[in-house]
Amino acid sequence: MRKVVFAINITIDGYCGHENGIADDELHEYFTALLRDTGVEILGRNTYHLMYPYWHDVAVNRSESEAINEFARLFDSIPKIVFSRTLKNVEWNNTTLLHSNLRKEIVKLKQQPGKNISIGALNIASQVEQWDLIDEYHFVVHPIIAGKGPRLFESPKNRVLKLVGSKRFRSGVVALHYKK
Repeated sequence: MRKVVFAINITIDGYCGHENGIADDELHEYFTALLRDTGVEILGRNTYHLMYPYWHDVAVNRSESEAINEFARLFDSIPKIVFSRTLKNVEWNNTTLLHSNLRKEIVKLKQQPGKNISIGALNIASQVEQWDLIDEYHFVVHPIIAGKGPRLFESPKNRVLKLVGSKRFRSGVVALHYKK
């Protein structure tokens, strides 16, 4: 059975905005390693718009450092599913747009053979977490107090996770790997 993996950057005060964080080569290498075990990426509308066309353009133009280019290349090549009630179409290669049945699709994907199912959207992850379908969590904590932004799991269930690994980066970022 495939695993559902949720990885996200957060500040030490629990905010998950894309404006705050340390986006260096070491961090991109960490996320690239996670992507190597990913068979499909699940996104919501907002995350889709944050990621496309930026990462596609970096993958095509190879306009960043070697580590960032490799992240972009891999992310661009992975099949993606975007869940949205409002989007009419998606332009990114290897991308499917679905308008409903997130839970049904996640359960179906989990039962198929293949690499991990990666959740790359905060709102999607909140829903999937409520259904207890996330198997692994990667919280990448940045040494920043943001004071505002979207919060991690607005209305979570009380769930105890098991810490199975951690990594400290030169920048002061700490990645925490949990399993349910």
